[in-house]
Amino acid sequence: MVITGDLGKDHRSTYMAMSASARTGASAVSVVAELEGALLRDACTFPYFMLVAFEASGLPRFAALLALWPALRLLELLMPGARGRGMVTRCAAFVATAGVPAAELEAVARAVLPKFMADDVDPAAWAAFGACTGRRVVATRMPRVMVEWFAREHLGAHEVVGCELEYSRLRRSTGLVRGGGDEALGARLRALFRDDGRPDLGLGSRSGMARSFLPFCKEQLQPPFLVDDITNQPKCPPFLPVIFHDGRLVRRPTPLTSLVILLWLPLGVLLAFVRITIGLIFPNEFIPQIMPFLGGTIITHGNPPPALATDGKGSPPPGILFVCAHRTLMDPVVLACVLGRRRLAAVTYSISGFSETIVPIPTVRLTRDRGVDASRMRAALARGDVVVCPEGTTCREPVLLRFSALFAELSERIVPVATNYQAELFHPTTARGRKAMDPVFFFMNPRPVYEVTFLDQLPAEATCAAGRSPVDVANHVQRLLAATLGFECTGFTRKDKYRVLAGNDGTVNAKPAAAPTTKPGWQRRIKGVLRFLLR
Repeated sequence: MVITGDLGKDHRSTYMAMSASARTGASAVSVVAELEGALLRDACTFPYFMLVAFEASGLPRFAALLALWPALRLLELLMPGARGRGMVTRCAAFVATAGVPAAELEAVARAVLPKFMADDVDPAAWAAFGACTGRRVVATRMPRVMVEWFAREHLGAHEVVGCELEYSRLRRSTGLVRGGGDEALGARLRALFRDDGRPDLGLGSRSGMARSFLPFCKEQLQPPFLVDDITNQPKCPPFLPVIFHDGRLVRRPTPLTSLVILLWLPLGVLLAFVRITIGLIFPNEFIPQIMPFLGGTIITHGNPPPALATDGKGSPPPGILFVCAHRTLMDPVVLACVLGRRRLAAVTYSISGFSETIVPIPTVRLTRDRGVDASRMRAALARGDVVVCPEGTTCREPVLLRFSALFAELSERIVPVATNYQAELFHPTTARGRKAMDPVFFFMNPRPVYEVTFLDQLPAEATCAAGRSPVDVANHVQRLLAATLGFECTGFTRKDKYRVLAGNDGTVNAKPAAAPTTKPGWQRRIKGVLRFLLR
């Protein structure tokens, strides 16, 4: 029996009865679901191969695969059916993966692909799939390595059935796949259930792969799916969102989007050079007025606190501690541009030497040693204002990571600052890639937008001066910023992010011997030479 969106109440009640059985736990309902076209709305796999080509190998392979797309599309039209789709998949897999180390493919599948797949999940299909409490199997036309992390971690699948990439003795992909084809995948799915009996539910489109296993299932469900109200599925757990993801591309690289990216890249590189050069030449206070002429926008809400006047002896007063949400490397730089002439130092950790050279403000390098870091931040506050991002790393999703409480111990003058940005083409953050390219990718976007919202300075009774613990103060500031941005507070940390994206805990040079609170002499000389040449 095949249940589709065009059938009547009898078939609908049958499916609802199965869902009720899953909710009550009377029997564990097993399910087999096709990924492309069923769990995911879009049946096209080409954008995922484009992502692998770009993130695992770079621009040349990305361009080569895009150039091959017309031929692949023509092949699909001339050879409709399973044979044509199989040849297209094999060709795309060869161009995207040949010569790529297995570890790199696994890293891309873990850090990059899940975000794009999660954005394409059909909520109704997930309601049906997630309500099944028994064995869950996902079938895919893509190589299994590209799908397995997403299917297991976010869909809760127990097995993933797909074609397999072949590797050389050096653990590099040969680009060849084995075990593909609709009939072969259908036979493997039947073999999985040889001992457990037929699966209770099958989810699939009208593709050849779905037809190879749907008749084997006791009940069958095809799109458009028949779940009008997802909230009526209490046993279906909420879909696990992708909090941490990597990669440079913001948009799904469909053929048209990929062509736009390739055509924009030369102009984007030139525009990034011009924007960075402008930032080196002009004082910070002029940047918000200049950026609109170069396509950028800085939006400011609220009023920054006035700078404290010097005392009668002429010594500078202790500075204000600005506490920012951490969205990109540009957070302190944009804040410095908004504040204008005020002296502002940024607290940093693990940024590249190139980024540290081009930023127009002094930096304070942290060491992950609490005592050393506290003394350096106190010294910086004695000289002027300081901006700190207590999350310790950036996050692209609308959530705030757990705040480190160190900042709350250092000052009573704490001003929360909510920062956010918009980028059309490229993400300016990375955990796996070259961090030196972060500012370049930010300025390569056609119309980057930064939004800065100043909140009121914390009252004395909300700081450690009133006896509150540093953790309470940090959590309070986190909630204030989350409410302003419309984000969610979480307990995730830098270690959680890097374990998912890079396979390490994100520690870099844990305890260097010394770190200056201002730029080293050679960096100042380089900036001086650049300013002289550019003038």
